[in-house]
Amino acid sequence: MTEENKETAQGNRIDRRFAKLRGEGRKALVTYIVAGDGGLENTVDLMHQLVASGSDLIELGVPFSDPMAEGPVIQKGHERALANKASLRKCLQLVKEFRSKDVETPVILMGYANPIEKMGVEAFADGLKAAGADGALTVDLPAEEAGSLSELLSARDLRNIFLLTPTTSDARIAQITGLASGFVYYVSLKGVTGAGHLDLDSVRDNLARIRQHTDLPLCVGFGIKDGASAKAVSADGDGAVVGSVLVSAVGEAGDAAAAKDRIGAMVSEMRVALDA
Repeated sequence: MTEENKETAQGNRIDRRFAKLRGEGRKALVTYIVAGDGGLENTVDLMHQLVASGSDLIELGVPFSDPMAEGPVIQKGHERALANKASLRKCLQLVKEFRSKDVETPVILMGYANPIEKMGVEAFADGLKAAGADGALTVDLPAEEAGSLSELLSARDLRNIFLLTPTTSDARIAQITGLASGFVYYVSLKGVTGAGHLDLDSVRDNLARIRQHTDLPLCVGFGIKDGASAKAVSADGDGAVVGSVLVSAVGEAGDAAAAKDRIGAMVSEMRVALDA
């Protein structure tokens, strides 16, 4: 049995990571970058930099031409990645390459339904497993149509991550959390990624509402810009998800080394704040 198989035989990495963090009394830092942004040849190095700087889980964005939930920063990241010829199949290859050196850090592919449908849902689930990914978050896949994907992922010990928002009704929370696994991603504000100001009272109230329906870890994203905001939103949840500021840093960096330095400094600052 290979070292990777020994690790995965112990269960899904997402579940293990949250159990470990809970045991240590720590909050999760979930980081997002777009595969191929800054160059396909540099994505794996950026992933390793995220881990070295304190990231607990990585969401690897699958580039798509119409990322409807994303603000202008991440939309531009998708555009840059598509210009670099990134694709779903190449994303899977990047995860496999990442796994050659890191068998512990959970990796989730975050993207949209169209590329999955084009590949085929079962082929996608097989591809995730073969690459060493741990789950998927499909932004535009409604709960009514997500059952088959959840079943396919579950059969492969993979997790299906869902989004909940401030406007999600109690009935729909119950429906979505019934399909969800791994953790729940709570969108902290109305709007797109990178927009608005955090309403911590709303975050607190809605996390309490969601908690009535599930024991899954709750991570909060959208509007997380630094250590202070990451710490604030995770106070009543299990972790913070940060994306736009990292994608912006990659886009503004002059080269791969500068991108690594910039995201490394940002993630380190958030890690220190979360652990304080």
